[in-house]
Amino acid sequence: MLKAGKKRLAELFPATSAVVNSDDFKGSLRSTMVLYTGAKGASKIIVAGLGKKETCTIETLRRAASAASKRAASYGVQNIALEGVAAHGISAEDGCLAILEGAMLSNYKFDKYITAAKNKKKISSITLFSDSKQLVNAGKSVLNMARSIYDGVTLARNLAQAPNNEIYPETLAKSAIAAAKGTGVKVTILDKKKIQSLKMGGLLAVNQGSVRPPVFIVMEYKGGKANDKPFVFVGKGITFDTGGISIKPAAGMSDMKGDMHGAATVIGGIIAIAKAKLPVNVVALVPSTENMPSGSALVPGDIVTFMNGKTAEIDNTDAEGRLILADALTYASKFKPKAVIDFATLTGACVVALGTITSGLMGTNSHLLEQIKKAASRTNEYVCELPLHEEYEDLIKSDFADVKNSGGRWAGAITAGLFLKHFIGDYPWAHMDIAGTGMSSSERDYWPKGGTGIGVRMLVDLVNHYKA
Repeated sequence: MLKAGKKRLAELFPATSAVVNSDDFKGSLRSTMVLYTGAKGASKIIVAGLGKKETCTIETLRRAASAASKRAASYGVQNIALEGVAAHGISAEDGCLAILEGAMLSNYKFDKYITAAKNKKKISSITLFSDSKQLVNAGKSVLNMARSIYDGVTLARNLAQAPNNEIYPETLAKSAIAAAKGTGVKVTILDKKKIQSLKMGGLLAVNQGSVRPPVFIVMEYKGGKANDKPFVFVGKGITFDTGGISIKPAAGMSDMKGDMHGAATVIGGIIAIAKAKLPVNVVALVPSTENMPSGSALVPGDIVTFMNGKTAEIDNTDAEGRLILADALTYASKFKPKAVIDFATLTGACVVALGTITSGLMGTNSHLLEQIKKAASRTNEYVCELPLHEEYEDLIKSDFADVKNSGGRWAGAITAGLFLKHFIGDYPWAHMDIAGTGMSSSERDYWPKGGTGIGVRMLVDLVNHYKA
């Protein structure tokens, strides 16, 4: 805590002076201290550390606000007020947005199935205040953006956290329709009959083993000019992945309810963009099915024909996400997109390579990749670019079809990306493998345990700052 800050607190709340003037609180990042003021309006003040002044970033503000919000929530507080901070090198608007993001997103809990009332206490209102007119105006200017981001991330988290008996293809489609109400987003649902007429062989092949039919969700937001090319987001919508005939081990399979986090990300992303009223055109595409084992299921050795006429030999039915994305990437060409970005919990290999902190990034357009990296840096949703060198193509060569759906153990995230590359159109394309970052095994800062909502904030930032 800076000396000026200590002096100000002691002057405003004399009862805190002894604690404030002690050296007990060092102000390190994530640290908090509770001060009892004796005042009726604000009986408790929580001081959150920002660390060293020279290392303070936008992410520092998010994490400090998160720490303060969580500490307040631990006391059962429902209403909190956070002071706006003017940090060196950070604009007032960015600082206020970061504080609101950290406080709001850390308050998330997926508790709809918990019946005990004591577990449902949450912070219900957050106020941002300051005695600086500049910070007050900055806070007002970003308030709708903060709410929009919160709504989009929360939507994505709720969809990813929900069990398979709640969210399956048909109810995922209904959720998209419900979320779009009042936002200006148009939602079209293609049913199995329409999917068959479009010859989406990848989506139909993965769906063979399930009694529930597939859907293909199309969401359109037109906030830009009529002739502006849209950004197209594509999300993997496997609502539950058993692995199919190449069945997964039982341990940890319950997490496969989150194998549709790519779908959750793009649905949450387009809703956040629409609520923020950003002046861009966006399309979100979600091919959705379960991957189940049964007497009618896809089996290794089968050959699938996709919407664009290309064929793939099935080497492993647990490499199913790329099969449904292939048809969606083909369908994306219909919109003559400015850029296409797909999100998918695609490969365990990406988790082995990058762990649970960083998403894998691949693509064909260096400008688009750089724009994504900048957006990811601003939102602190780390990405690492992996190469799509043509030499890796040998791993997915097939003797019987155009390509094989699995290249084996080596470079698994890359061969999955190269598989998808066979189905992109004449547009800039990027692929985000969020297998490690979509579902978190533990809570940290403003990320919950379970579905993280990864990518929603990055998409909002990307389209808001995109430079052609």
